[in-house]
Amino acid sequence: SITKERTEVVLQGTSSLDPNDPTAIWEDYDFKCKPGDLRRRPCWVTPYHYRLDWLMWFAAFQTYEQNEWIIHLAGKLLAQEEEILSLMATNPFAGRAAP
Repeated sequence: SITKERTEVVLQGTSSLDPNDPTAIWEDYDFKCKPGDLRRRPCWVTPYHYRLDWLMWFAAFQTYEQNEWIIHLAGKLLAQEEEILSLMATNPFAGRAAP
C-alpha cells in the first residue's frame, strides 16, 4: 500500500563555525531523483531506480539506528569525498570549504 503522507530525509550542511547558532545557514544536498524542490521537473528513470535515492525513501520510515549507512553517508559528505558527491545532483559546498 502507499501512504497518504510522504516523510523525507533531508541532508544539510552549514559553513557556520557554530552549527547551533540560530543564524547559521543550512544548505540542502540535492539528490538526482529523490523528491525535493517542488519547482524541479520530476526525474524519470526506467526500468531502474537511482539506488541511493530509493534507499532514502525507505530510510524515512525508520530511525537512523536501523539505517546506519546514513551516518556513513553523512561522514563522507562532510569529508567531501568525490565518489559520494558524484551520487548527488548538487554539492552546495562546491568550491568552498567543507561543511
